[in-house]
Amino acid sequence: LKMFNVARNPHILQQPPMICRMGLAIVVASFGIVSATHSGAQGSLGVTPVQKVLDLLTGMEAQGKEAMHVEQVEFSEFQQWCEDTKRETSKSIEAAASQIEQLDADIAKAQSDAETLAAEIATLESKLAEANKEAQNITNIRKKEKADFTATRADFSESIDAIGRALQVLKSRSADVPQSLIQLKASAHLPERAKAVIDAFIAQGSDATSKGAPEANAYEFQSGGVVAILEKLMSKFKDQRVTLEKEELTAKHNYEMLMQGLTDTIKACKDEVAEKTQAKAGRLADAASAKGELQMTTASKAEDEKTLSSTQGQCDARAAEFEANQAVRADELKAIAEAVEILSSESVSGHAETYLPAALVQQASRGAASLAQLRGDRADGGVSDARQRAYEFLQGRARSLDSRYLAVAASHLTADPFQKVKKMIKDLIVKLMEEANSETDHNAFCKTELATNKMTRENKQSEIEGLMAAVDEHSAKSVQLANELADLSAAVVELKQEQAEATALRQEQKAQNNKTVVDAKEAQLAVEKAMQVLKEFYARAAESFLQVEAVHKEPYKGMQSEHGGIVGFLEVILSDFARLEAETSSEEDSAQESYEKFMAETTQDESVKQAEIKHKSEAKDRTDSNNMNLKKDLEATQKELDAANDYYDKLKPDCVDTGLSYEKRVANREEEIESLKEALRILNQEDLA
Repeated sequence: LKMFNVARNPHILQQPPMICRMGLAIVVASFGIVSATHSGAQGSLGVTPVQKVLDLLTGMEAQGKEAMHVEQVEFSEFQQWCEDTKRETSKSIEAAASQIEQLDADIAKAQSDAETLAAEIATLESKLAEANKEAQNITNIRKKEKADFTATRADFSESIDAIGRALQVLKSRSADVPQSLIQLKASAHLPERAKAVIDAFIAQGSDATSKGAPEANAYEFQSGGVVAILEKLMSKFKDQRVTLEKEELTAKHNYEMLMQGLTDTIKACKDEVAEKTQAKAGRLADAASAKGELQMTTASKAEDEKTLSSTQGQCDARAAEFEANQAVRADELKAIAEAVEILSSESVSGHAETYLPAALVQQASRGAASLAQLRGDRADGGVSDARQRAYEFLQGRARSLDSRYLAVAASHLTADPFQKVKKMIKDLIVKLMEEANSETDHNAFCKTELATNKMTRENKQSEIEGLMAAVDEHSAKSVQLANELADLSAAVVELKQEQAEATALRQEQKAQNNKTVVDAKEAQLAVEKAMQVLKEFYARAAESFLQVEAVHKEPYKGMQSEHGGIVGFLEVILSDFARLEAETSSEEDSAQESYEKFMAETTQDESVKQAEIKHKSEAKDRTDSNNMNLKKDLEATQKELDAANDYYDKLKPDCVDTGLSYEKRVANREEEIESLKEALRILNQEDLA
């Protein structure tokens, strides 16, 4: 509190030098007044005006030194406050500047991330719109293909059904043959040659009916040709229907695979858009938070800079004021010392001792007998009584004050001549006054050094506690960063292992899928070749049957019924291999897409973790560097505290552990001086008597 009062009221340390000089002038001037107006009274006490002035000057010197010491102590406290305030404020400004730089970087990074995410979101939304549009287009195409397939298959089925009925009628020699053939002729898939044959057959049947019954062989011959054609048509229609169904199956499978891929793409895009939108909102929130913190930090830094500037100005002003006051006080003490030296010289004190007491005696004995007569009237016993009283007085005071000076003066009082005793007493008084001045200086020195040392020890102890706390904080932060770096490094290693495992698995899957596709294609070619061989054989067998007339029995046409079943099985097998190829290719594409997506995500995750590793490594390096500097500061501060404690131990014998207090020693010395003065007055009274 005293320090801050001094800081607010600089005039406390000021001691107007003019007042001190005026006081000195008044004291010196009073010498003449006292010697002129009160010489009789002072002479009766044995103290000359010069001695009185010397006493006053000695008191002023002690008071000036004490005030100078108080001012030094107060300024030392204020200066320590200035240094502490400037150091703490400068540290706060540096920390704020570093934090502002970091916040600016964080804001720029957050805004950049948000812009990047916004661009990625826009790209994903465009991709999503394209995927939805493509899905709608292929769905429309698929609907049209499905409708075409349904209509065509129905037409094939109706034609096959009509051929079957016609064959049944022809084989049963029914009269409904023309009607069945007319219905068959309406089929859109009937070739022109078949239509011509049917038309001829119908026309021949009509002629036969109008002319009478035809010969059996001729009728059978004509119907046999039609039957063969119809059977070929039925086989062809069935083949075309099977092919149509296969194409429908393939088209349906392709549509489903495309839709599955587009559905996955749409879902992935939506999920990624939602994720990136959330991440963008988070980065914008981070930027807003950092901006708020930046504003507060900037305001705090500006306030600290204002405080530092104000403190610097105040401290500089106080320092200049202190130096000016100290210079004035030093000049004042120098002037007092010169005055004391002049007044203590033989030219002043010697002459005053020689002449001023004699003049006072002459004035006191004017109109009486001479000094010799006065002395002659007094008996020798009177002198002995006065000396004895002085001896007893000094001995009593020496015992009560435990003063060796009073004891020496008393021992010399009975042995030495009268004038020598008085001179010795005066010398003792001067010696005691010199010791008083010396002890005043020593006490001021002790007070100054003890106060400064105490403040230094307390400040250094406080600094050590703060540095230890900072070292502990930085050490804990370094350990935390090291743990986080270890976790991030382990995560990066794990990601790389997962990528390696995924790559190996993908290569294995890809090789297996490629082999499966190649095998499926090879199998399809083989099955198609087998089907072609069978179809060609049975087609040739059927054609040769149509050209050969039966003699004994119906010509062998091959296992036509079994052939149909075999071909059907082969078609199913061919369809299975085609489906295997399509599904394996689709699975390969899907697996490759999943692999690429996984690799992209893990690579991005690894990049993020590598960036975090770099950032945290730099933060750890800064923390370790700051911690090392703090430890150096702690070591240096500890050495300064040890030095301050050592200096305090040196001060204790002379300034602390001195037995009697300074005030008690001063009081005892003043009583010694007063006792010597009292003895001197007794001797002077005897001399006058």
